[in-house]
This record gives sequence, C-alpha cells and structure tokens, in this order.
Amino acid sequence: TAMRRMHIRGWIFLSNFDYGAYSSGGFMADSKVDGGVGSYTQQQWLSRNDTWDAWQGQVWNMVFVGISNPPAGSWPNPPYTVITNTPLIREKPYLTADNIGNYYVRVPALQTNSLGTTWANGPTPGVSLPISQFYLAHDGVDNAATLNAALNAGKNLIFTPGVYHLTNSLLVTRSNTVVLGLGYATLVPDTGKPAMVISDVDGVNVGGLIFDAGAVKTPTILQVGTTNSALNHVGNPIFLYDICVRVGGAIVGKTDCCLTINANDVVGDNLWLWRADHGAGAGWYDNASNNGIIVNGDRVTIYGLFVEHHEQYQTLWNGNWGRVYFYQSELPYDPPTQATWSHDGVDGYASYKVADHVTSHQTYGIGIYAVFINTTDVSCYNAIETPTNSPQVNIHNMINVYIAGNVSA
Repeated sequence: TAMRRMHIRGWIFLSNFDYGAYSSGGFMADSKVDGGVGSYTQQQWLSRNDTWDAWQGQVWNMVFVGISNPPAGSWPNPPYTVITNTPLIREKPYLTADNIGNYYVRVPALQTNSLGTTWANGPTPGVSLPISQFYLAHDGVDNAATLNAALNAGKNLIFTPGVYHLTNSLLVTRSNTVVLGLGYATLVPDTGKPAMVISDVDGVNVGGLIFDAGAVKTPTILQVGTTNSALNHVGNPIFLYDICVRVGGAIVGKTDCCLTINANDVVGDNLWLWRADHGAGAGWYDNASNNGIIVNGDRVTIYGLFVEHHEQYQTLWNGNWGRVYFYQSELPYDPPTQATWSHDGVDGYASYKVADHVTSHQTYGIGIYAVFINTTDVSCYNAIETPTNSPQVNIHNMINVYIAGNVSA
C-alpha cells in the first residue's frame, strides 16, 4: 500500500523489529516525519518527496527520490540509491473539505525537479474541484452502463468501497478526468474486455483502485492509450497512482497482461502488478498471465514498480526514453517444468526486458528475486535483458537474490 501526505510527529517504524518479522516493500510520498524512519527488516522501499530528521535501516534495495534529507551512503553498501530531485510528478488527487463542510477533490499542480513535500510552505499548489463535478459510485448500485453514462456526461468518478463487476470497459475519454477509489474499490472485468480503457488524452488522473482479473481471459486489464500513438502529453501527462492489479488470489482470473501503456508521457506512481502465488485460483494454468506490464509509449516514467510471478517477462519495455525509479520483482514460484518456462533456447524469462530496438532507457534501483518454492529443477538464465550496443540504455544499482529453488545449474 502507500502512505501519502502524512505528518508523523515522532518516529515511524516500517516493520515489527521486536520479533524480527520480515517485511517486503512499501511506498511513502509527500510526507513529513519530525523524528526519523526505521526501516529495519524492510527488504526494499521507495521514498519520494519526503522529509525527515533521520533514516535507519536497509536490506537489499532502498531508493530515495526528491528527499530533502536522504541517508548518507551509496550503493552497494549500504544499498541506497539517491536521486536528488524528482524529475516530474503531480501528487495524487485527494478528498478535502472547507470549514463549512463542502467537499472538494484537490488536484495538485505538475512539478518538475521537485524536492521535499508539496505542503512545506503552505497549501499544496493546484486546483480544487467541487464534489458536484464527481459521480459517486456504489457497489451493488452501479455497473458499466451507469459509470460510462456518468463519464459521458462529463463527470469525474469516485468509487466508494466495494467490488464492481463490469460487463463492458469503463471508457475514460475526456482530458483531465479524475477517477479515484476509496478504501481500495475493486473493479472486475467479467466478459473478457479490459476493465478500463483510458483514451490518448491529456491530464487523466486515475488512482486508488484494485483491478482483479475475471474468469474470462482479458487481453489486458487496464489499457492506457492506443497503439502506435504519436500524440505528445509532455505538458499535461496521464498519471496512475496506487494501482494494484491481481490475477488470482481473491478470485479465479486470467489475462495476457495486467497493464498496457500505449500512450506517450504517462507517469506511474506506485504500481503493484501481481499474479497470485497463493489464495483462490493460484496455479500455473488456473491464473495464467503472460506479463505484468507492457510499455509501448515513449517518455513513460514510473516511481515504484512492483511486478511479481507472471509467466513470461514480468516487465516488457518497448518505448524509448523510459525511466523507472525502484523496481521489485519475484519470478514465478510455480513453473511446472523447465520446458514450459523457456523460450528461444533460453531457460526462464528475464524479469525486466528492455526490447532490442530500444535506444534510450534508464532504471534506478532494481531488485529481482528467485523464489522457486513450488517447483523443481527450474532455472532462470537472465534476470535483466537489455539491448546490446545501446549506450543510452542504462540499469543503475541492480541486485538479484536467490531465495529458494534449484541450485544445480
């Protein structure tokens, strides 16, 4: 999950260090800690645009972007990746109210080369949209027809907590549309169509949603833009915040890909794209999913990309000028045989694949983990694959960790 816009008046601890409990990743942004942060057993973590008095702890991969007081030291000992300024961000829109009880959604302004929180010197810059411009969706009442009718009428959307089963895709076609989920509202595509398709338009903001794969296989669950797009959104990018896509775990589901980004100039801020390793419908053929994310657009930036257990490339990056700040990935637990999980004479699939034709790409702080606990005699030849002879394709501060599985190869 994510922690945003918090003011902690003291210390905050990110794990139960009294009992030595393992903890595995998280995200904190636009927050102020008057004391310090103790990460302790956190194996990996991304902090963006925060401020604190001190930071303590590290395990494998800790990334700090736009932090006003980052910890001292650098990769690999301690395993800190520090990026001084956040190159491009608009903080996630949030619900607010005035002093007489009128509700608004605050849409923060776009920032470049930012440092620290947006509210250090006063209210977060941006615009406030009155709640009258939003359609409030309710589980058991709304469906694809009512939600698309609201979008077609020019409304933004707020999903109240619940599980929304969809027979058609939600079509976000208007520039600057805001779609927010509260309490992690969950969208399920029931008929093999994407749960949501965002058109190739400026300034759409979508956040705080879980997308669960449905029983009928979809080509992709969340789609942004159209293929072969030449449109430019540099001045007003599309943003995705706190998006979780699950394939199995809660319900039985299948897809080819969790998230497909075709548009240019898209920014992701905390994306978790998970093929289930446990729970309902977890099995190689039961919750099939080829890829967690496919990026076809140019100039796509992601802060915090968590992608796990898919059956081919976890991440496939086809666009140019992409940037990723923090990557965490576990390879699939459960390939039934090496032959099942191989391609072109190569054992396994790399987690992070930058396509051979890409000429420019940057990734900072990347951790990939082998956890073959539900299989035997399976190996992965490459964790990361990038083009040869492409000097502008760079992977900074990478680690792979063997946790469990075949040790004979």
